[in-house]
Amino acid sequence: MSVEEILGFVTGAACVWLAVRQNVWTFPVGLANNVVFLVLFTGAGLYANAGLQVVYLVLGALGWYWWLRGGTDRGRLVVHRTPRAAWVVGLVAAAATTAALVAVLTTWTDSAVPFWDALTTSSSLLAQTMLGRKWIGNWWVWIATDVVLVGLYASQGLWLTAALYVGFVALCVQGLREWSAARRDPGAEPAAGTAEPRAVGPAPVPDGVEQAR
Repeated sequence: MSVEEILGFVTGAACVWLAVRQNVWTFPVGLANNVVFLVLFTGAGLYANAGLQVVYLVLGALGWYWWLRGGTDRGRLVVHRTPRAAWVVGLVAAAATTAALVAVLTTWTDSAVPFWDALTTSSSLLAQTMLGRKWIGNWWVWIATDVVLVGLYASQGLWLTAALYVGFVALCVQGLREWSAARRDPGAEPAAGTAEPRAVGPAPVPDGVEQAR
């Protein structure tokens, strides 16, 4: 068990818990998690998942900005149902990205599991983008992705990371419940401990997407 895996466990768990609570600090914590996982996954031969962390840095910065200034009158963003068109476009894009990544990983890398590496990378990108927009469907995509990732990381001997993703599945189910409740009552305040926009300041210019996770 490496230092990177332990740090990834701690920052990853904190990042998802903060997202469940609609706490904007999920993004800076997530950015730190992305750097740690970039190192960890590169060493494990999971190149698509490693590259995903770089994209997460960009998506994390965008999500940070959207949560702070993406709502009505540039205010705090609230939870929304995922638009039907977004589902269609997102799933088609994820399928195309998976096919392209499988070709790249098979041809130019020694990736241990090219298909599963590519599939979870594509679905994670979709979920992270949806999370940044506060679309409630992000939790369904994360649940499906994390279930697959548990098996993927276990197959590579990353047992602590696999255990972390079991916890992620449980947190994602909780996130789905809490965000569903928030959507039914949009006037309610975020959960206790949620940071107000002015407490964080502007997003840095550079992930996560989480990820993200």
